[in-house]
Amino acid sequence: MNDTVDKLVVFLAKRDGIDKLVKTFQYVSKLLHWHALATRPALAHRARQLELAAGLSRKAFRSGRFLTGFNALRRNPGPTPTLRLLAVLANAGEMVYFFFDHLLWLARVGALDAKLARRMSFVSAFGESFGYVFFIVSDFLLIGEGVRAERRLETAAPEGVAAEVGKIRAERVMRLMAVAANVADLVIAVADIEPNPFCNHAISLGISGLVSAWAGLYRNWPS
Repeated sequence: MNDTVDKLVVFLAKRDGIDKLVKTFQYVSKLLHWHALATRPALAHRARQLELAAGLSRKAFRSGRFLTGFNALRRNPGPTPTLRLLAVLANAGEMVYFFFDHLLWLARVGALDAKLARRMSFVSAFGESFGYVFFIVSDFLLIGEGVRAERRLETAAPEGVAAEVGKIRAERVMRLMAVAANVADLVIAVADIEPNPFCNHAISLGISGLVSAWAGLYRNWPS
């Protein structure tokens, strides 16, 4: 019990940890609003207010986040030229996303002209989608490399490689969680770029948001 509490404290001390928790509130509220709209309008209204508040608070909390892309490229640009190029494209898209997301927040709280909100939302979502595509491709390439490395280890030395194989498999799980989160966020971004009945449905958005949040919770939870 004490270990769990300690991990929770460490988790909530992280900016990403709080972001994923508030994201859970945001998309649970979206699903609750959709479910209660026809039968319990007062509850649906409260859920909608919580969803909007959570969304705005997440945008405020991510202030300055667009600069993390530079740090990611500096610390880990990628082991091969292909992966380095993918990292540059992915992080460039993410930096555009976060930068214009900050402007979107300022427009929605009234600090900038509210008429800019739709334009900022489109550019932010486009950058987000662009980045996620390259993040997903990179993760699949690294997952494939991990599978090949695992096979080489098991073929060359079938005994005594349990620790290395375990490390590769743990990394694979984390990358699969990243893929799940990025695909889910891509659905949400497409709903902003090109509204359509599937991506913009409350269930699609709600489930995508929760998949992204919970995959992020798993990746950020202290080991």
